Amino acid sequence: MDESGDLGFDFSKKKTSKVFIITCLFVSQKRPVEKIVKKTFHGFTKVQQKHHPGILHANSDTPKTRTKVLTALSEKDVTILVIYLNKQKVYTRLRDEKHVLYNYVTNILIDRICTKKLVPIDENIHLIASRRETNKFLNNNFQNYLENQISTNHRLPITVEIDNPANEKCLQIVDFASWAIYRKREHNDEQYYNIIKKLIIEENPLFP
Repeated sequence: MDESGDLGFDFSKKKTSKVFIITCLFVSQKRPVEKIVKKTFHGFTKVQQKHHPGILHANSDTPKTRTKVLTALSEKDVTILVIYLNKQKVYTRLRDEKHVLYNYVTNILIDRICTKKLVPIDENIHLIASRRETNKFLNNNFQNYLENQISTNHRLPITVEIDNPANEKCLQIVDFASWAIYRKREHNDEQYYNIIKKLIIEENPLFP
């Protein structure tokens, strides 16, 4: 699970996004997705490898790399679910508590996943979320919140892990998917979105 956009609400600032997106990539086996990262790096020239930070990141990688990664992803047996937030319609009280808003939006996404039965209810589920907070307390709060919500409301056996893309290669790939969807919603640019469009099983707004 990864995100795109920001949770700032000062729209007078040029860099404040209009939308905030959370994307879930569902895989039954991580290995095929992890191999996309390995193959992409093997395709780099020595000069590219030397100047690359070592982690694939859609926002900073080249159009060629973005296309290559997303095309490879489109050929895998995976699915994507997206929830996007029109920030201008967010309640004022939630704007002042960004971590509460984030937890709330994520919980709505998880609820839709469970309601649509996008995960097997008789198997252990491992949710890996990209680390967004440097504050350990907020990370633990987010992790505990999701585990409690899912186990209580849906009675699913789930473990939630917060990690960074350097350790978890699948997070590098979901970053590309989330970025492509963000480009569509924020900038009306569907060039990259169309590559993975067939993988998206649901793309719904919150506060439409």
